[in-house]
Amino acid sequence: MKYSIPYKLWIACSTISICTLFTAPLFAQEVEQDSARQERIQLDSIFIAEIEIQTPKQKAKVLHAEPLYIDLIRDLGARKGEKEWNLGMGMTDKRGFDEYEALVEYEWAPIDRLGFEIEVPVTLYSARGDISSRIDRPENRVESLKLATQWSFLVSEKAKTTLALGYIHEFEFVDLNRIGRGEVFKGNIYNPFFVAAKRWGRNYHTLVYTGPRVEKIFNERREISYEVHSNFHYMIPGTRNFIGVEFNKEFHHNEFIGVLRPQMRVGLAENLMVGIVTGIPVSGTEKSMSSFVRIIYEPGFKTFH
Repeated sequence: MKYSIPYKLWIACSTISICTLFTAPLFAQEVEQDSARQERIQLDSIFIAEIEIQTPKQKAKVLHAEPLYIDLIRDLGARKGEKEWNLGMGMTDKRGFDEYEALVEYEWAPIDRLGFEIEVPVTLYSARGDISSRIDRPENRVESLKLATQWSFLVSEKAKTTLALGYIHEFEFVDLNRIGRGEVFKGNIYNPFFVAAKRWGRNYHTLVYTGPRVEKIFNERREISYEVHSNFHYMIPGTRNFIGVEFNKEFHHNEFIGVLRPQMRVGLAENLMVGIVTGIPVSGTEKSMSSFVRIIYEPGFKTFH
């Protein structure tokens, strides 16, 4: 059967219209996804540039995600004038009583790449209604006066890597019920540490924090443990919000104690963030779930996009 030229044109046009009808939405969706992807890339680039941009008098800095439970003394590659207040609160189920922890800390950078911190942690214990009187419950106490410093000795913009050394010294207090008897301190804790952090691309962050921890109670033998804390975080494009996991590991007297801490950080304002952490024990004699919240306030911090 032969068709006239107009009829053939009509068939061709109809075919093109039908194909367009089905492919146009897919094409539009692909264009929209590509636009959203480009927007995320642009936001990331702007935000990272805002954090890392330097004046002629400043040294280079690489943006890294900071863990929320075992946090750093100051941002890696800290710049002169940076400062931050932290308020932390947590609870642990001790299978017989509840342990509540709280901390107040202030950290600042007097010069580029050098940070200092002062922290006072407090631990309180609460008995449950059905607790047995035979369970030995610790006394409430202000744990210590913690003084710390951290120096970022290598910052590589090309490799997106920062290395740092630090030291924490804790003056341990006696239990609260003994302070009125003339006693104040019961010993010292010495904790040198090393930090290595790398950002992969724009959003993925890894960090390792490791070092020995030596506790020396007066008139007693010293106790030595070794800590390795590894971290992985994904930072939400164009923000300082992230989700991730912190894996705290401690080796003490041939015992391995490990706790997984899934976590997230959310910005409430330009200079105010909140971090939420859940503790999941994976090894050790005390396997208790825990929760922790950290409120982070950075006076003077601003973004521009």
